[in-house]
Amino acid sequence: MRRKAFIDAARELFFANGYAGTTMSSIAGKVGGSKTTLWTYFPSKEDLFAAVVDDIVSQYGDALAIDLPLDKPSADVLRDFGNILISKLTATPLLSLYRLVVGEAERFPHLAETFYDRGPRRGKARAAAWVAEKMARGELRSGDPMRAVQQFAGLCQAGLYQFAVLGMSEGRDLSRLRDDVDAAVDTFCRAWQTQA
Repeated sequence: MRRKAFIDAARELFFANGYAGTTMSSIAGKVGGSKTTLWTYFPSKEDLFAAVVDDIVSQYGDALAIDLPLDKPSADVLRDFGNILISKLTATPLLSLYRLVVGEAERFPHLAETFYDRGPRRGKARAAAWVAEKMARGELRSGDPMRAVQQFAGLCQAGLYQFAVLGMSEGRDLSRLRDDVDAAVDTFCRAWQTQA
């Protein structure tokens, strides 16, 4: 209970003040505890940041656990995966976390590594294993499975997501998400799917 209170306070302060602008003292003060108590849970601000990332990923990381059946047509699986991925990536907590990481990445590269390892890298590795199997079965053309996944993710993020990251009004029309994913699946399949 206390640990979760520290994580929630840290998330709120990181998002409001940035990583550099947030101190362990301010986090402890927000919860109403001492720094010593906070340090028993989190020996460093970096450990606390990792816990914030893990907490958000556990709530919004559905794409990390989505079923990727091998017996279903590739386009259908990619459509399901893309819709969950983009709907979660456009959720306010994940957008805020992404903006925080990008804003602090130059000064604190370890934040970017922590974020990427705990979320995107895991999801892409899982998807790449599925793509590799689809390639082995001859349903997708041979190539680098991770590159294929990176391209698919990039295609999914090419439309509304870009506006959402920048906080532009065009990024609030979530009704466009399905169209963006459908276009991404179509483009990906034209590039990677073998002829039936």
